Order: sequence, then structure tokens, then C-alpha cells
Amino acid sequence: MMEPEYSNAVIENIYLRRAIRKFKDKQVDRQILNKLLDAGRMAPSAMNKQPWHFYVLTSEVKINFFSSAIIHQSKFAMFKAGVKEAANHILHPGTFHLKDGLDFFKADDPIFHGAPVVIFISSERNNEWASLDIGMCAQNIMLAAKSLGLDSCPVGLAKFVENTKEYKDLMVPSSEEIKLAIIVGYGDEAPTCHERKKDNVKFID
Repeated sequence: MMEPEYSNAVIENIYLRRAIRKFKDKQVDRQILNKLLDAGRMAPSAMNKQPWHFYVLTSEVKINFFSSAIIHQSKFAMFKAGVKEAANHILHPGTFHLKDGLDFFKADDPIFHGAPVVIFISSERNNEWASLDIGMCAQNIMLAAKSLGLDSCPVGLAKFVENTKEYKDLMVPSSEEIKLAIIVGYGDEAPTCHERKKDNVKFID
């Protein structure tokens, strides 16, 4: 895929951001994390309800603790729900194969990938628009991270943390549910960009 000519820094960040799953052994300063969260807070939301809540892990011990718990629950969900259902949780519909799912769990940490920071994002339960709002919030965080020399990756499987006995340690109120997690750190890989579909637009004149 040819890189475009960047007209400004925002466009450049959009095109250069990648999902990174390998990180350097380097911590992220708390002030920088606060900048990322502030960027997330600037996302639009339905009726300006700003439904997001952030639960941030920076302890390697705790990150590994939750990763192990989520791995167990993810495997359980995969085999309980079947391949078709698991595809909706792990990969985009239509691209999942059982072998891919099994290979996925062979990595040392297939959930948080050794990242030094994990940001769980929750919303109030039964909020019809929260998933859309949090998606926009997450994108703001990831683009802000890229602009500050960091890399990131959204982790959908993090929602299974609610099914673990360790979940209570996140101290999330029962009125909330985890929608997504974002891992953040200094990337140690440079994956190429996947081709983007160009045949999915119709202009209605």
C-alpha cells in the first residue's frame, strides 16, 4: 500500500498508526498517560454523556495476573460458543479459522503482549450508544499515543475480565461493564499496513 502525502500531522498519525503487539521494556510516564486519557475524554459522545471510565494498570505483576485470567476465560468462551461465535470476539467475521484461534493462544501473552500499560474502558450498563462512544474515545487515545511516540493496540478480549474471579481487583462498580482495553507502550516492531478496501463507497447524488 502506497503511503499518501501527508497534508498535516493528524492525517499522518492516522496513516502511520498500527496495532502493535511487541513492546520495549520501558515504562510510560504518568504525565503522558494523563495526556492520552485527556485526548480520550475529548471524543464525541451521544448527548454528551461521556460514558467512559478508565481503569489503568501499570504494574507488570498485575498486568500478567489479569492476562492469565482472561486467557482462561477466552479459551472457555471460544469452545463453548463455537467457532462462529468466537469469530465475533477474536477476529473480524468471515476471517476466523479454528487453527488461527488455537495459534493465537500460543504466544507468551496473547492478551496484553507484554505492554507496560493497559487501559480498561468501561461504561454504564444498558447504555445503547456506549459502544460507539467508547470506540471513538479509544481511537482518540491511540492517535494521541502515536503523536507522542507511543504505540497501541485495542484488545476486545479484555471484556472477558468480567468473568474472572480476579475481576473484583479492578474495583469496577457493578453498574459498569468493561467494553474494551487498550495496550500502550513503546513499540518494538514495525508492521506494514494491510491493504484497505476501496470498493466500499457509493456517492448518492
